[in-house]
Amino acid sequence: MDWTFLELAAGIALAAMTLRDVFDTVVVPGGSHASLHIARRLVFVLLPVWKRLRGRRRGLSTMFAPFALVASFAIWMGLLAIAFGLMVHAAGTSFTPHITSFGDAVFAAGSALVTIGQSSDTVRDGGRWVMLAAGFCGLGVMTMAVTYLLEVQSSIAHRDSGIFKLRTSAGEPPAAVALLEKFAAIGAVAELPRILRDGRDWCAAVRQSHTSHPSLIYFRTTGTGSGWPAALGALLDLALIVERWLDMPDLRGLAVLLREDGCRMGEEIGRLIALEPHASPPDPKAASGMARRLRAAGYRQQDGFDPEPFAKERETHCEWIRALAHHLGRPEPRLLPDD
Repeated sequence: MDWTFLELAAGIALAAMTLRDVFDTVVVPGGSHASLHIARRLVFVLLPVWKRLRGRRRGLSTMFAPFALVASFAIWMGLLAIAFGLMVHAAGTSFTPHITSFGDAVFAAGSALVTIGQSSDTVRDGGRWVMLAAGFCGLGVMTMAVTYLLEVQSSIAHRDSGIFKLRTSAGEPPAAVALLEKFAAIGAVAELPRILRDGRDWCAAVRQSHTSHPSLIYFRTTGTGSGWPAALGALLDLALIVERWLDMPDLRGLAVLLREDGCRMGEEIGRLIALEPHASPPDPKAASGMARRLRAAGYRQQDGFDPEPFAKERETHCEWIRALAHHLGRPEPRLLPDD
């Protein structure tokens, strides 16, 4: 009797912990705060293995994030099968024929979880409630899985549409200098205010979605090798150039706001997945090269521009983006485009 009670209590506890983890990961913004942290632990375990298996090919493949996400739901369902299997085994005498082995108990519980059921079995007393609860939990988890996958696809599509637009004008990997040179070449400098506003909207949307559901961080943008960290770096470089170099005072306010939103986005996502900023020495030569290229493109420079303070200020937003890029195996942000 004591062993049956302990088995039932263990099953209830494991089921409660698993359901809490699913709920916190899928429904509650900010990721799982429960004790299991299945999705987060799975990513941390798989990430170094996946990178090692890819050998010299840097970065994550397009399969990593979907595989980790589907594997998380499979593990949750497996834990629920074990949890309800413990309960079924404890209530084995409520089944006809009696369930005596733990394997048969897990099979019966798993059948209820996937809503198949076993018509040949007769269940009475407490066993009925165990099977009913298993069916409801399985249906709930599968429903949340489908809903979550649709939400993931929507968030990724919104993020990647901004990256593709930036890639068209800023190159691959994107660079703020390339964007400004192209706008000058095609006579579209008047579009800079819209780019700064759209950049703020993109940062806010990606920050909200990726901090609410951290699995989105690892979804790779199809068709581009640089990924979303490089896009964020190009937007912040653009904002810094407009704020500190470009002689367009009416755009300074938009640039300041974009830098604040973008820096907050990079830091929050980095801290969410337990990263530390990657510092690097400032590069005044790149800042001087930027100034020469933009002057050649026809832009006016602010009075008193100094490459060294500019390079130091750029490094403050590159630290977190560099950490994210290295973590994902993506190239770090560049001020000057590849020639």
